[in-house]
Amino acid sequence: MTEVLSVHPKNPQPRLVARAAEIFKKGVGVYPTDSHYALGCSPDNADAIRKIRKLRGVEQSHPFTLCCADLRQIGEYGEMDNSHFRLAKRHVPGPYTFILRASGRARRGLLENTRRRTVGFRINSHPVAAALVAALGEPILTTTLRLAGQEEPADQLDEIIPQLRGSVDLILDAGLCEAVPTTVLDFTESPPRLIRPGGGEVETIEE
Repeated sequence: MTEVLSVHPKNPQPRLVARAAEIFKKGVGVYPTDSHYALGCSPDNADAIRKIRKLRGVEQSHPFTLCCADLRQIGEYGEMDNSHFRLAKRHVPGPYTFILRASGRARRGLLENTRRRTVGFRINSHPVAAALVAALGEPILTTTLRLAGQEEPADQLDEIIPQLRGSVDLILDAGLCEAVPTTVLDFTESPPRLIRPGGGEVETIEE
């Protein structure tokens, strides 16, 4: 059964956030971000990850992103040196994705049985996403809410909720999301490389 919770987009109710965190620990949820709605789950839940791949219609090699609470949490799953830290600190929270080499913790779980050695990381500025990841105490494995066969990601849920019922465990509805892609920076290169411009501006990229 799919539980639908309507949450305030700027001041999410703590009771609803706590309930959402309970469900995310066990299954697949839909939640709002500062760049479209997203599908998410615990990075340690292999069954939920397989379910998300099926919903998206993607292969095992498809890259996911970890939505983290802060830079310290990013450092637990990705290899970040001082220059990465300084650059990221100037741009978070916000619509940015940082690609890092995965730490041993990420390789043992998220990247197990794949050839990938990098992971994308985000620190979300959307109040609901920020409250949810804080309540979880761990990152949210996340990917844009775009179901198999769909060309455009979802920035509101009115039309897509009927398709999601029975397929996910939670829908966290916060109304309209900003329909902007994230700015993607590859930290595996020196200096970091701008892969995709998006909703976040990049002031400087230093050695």
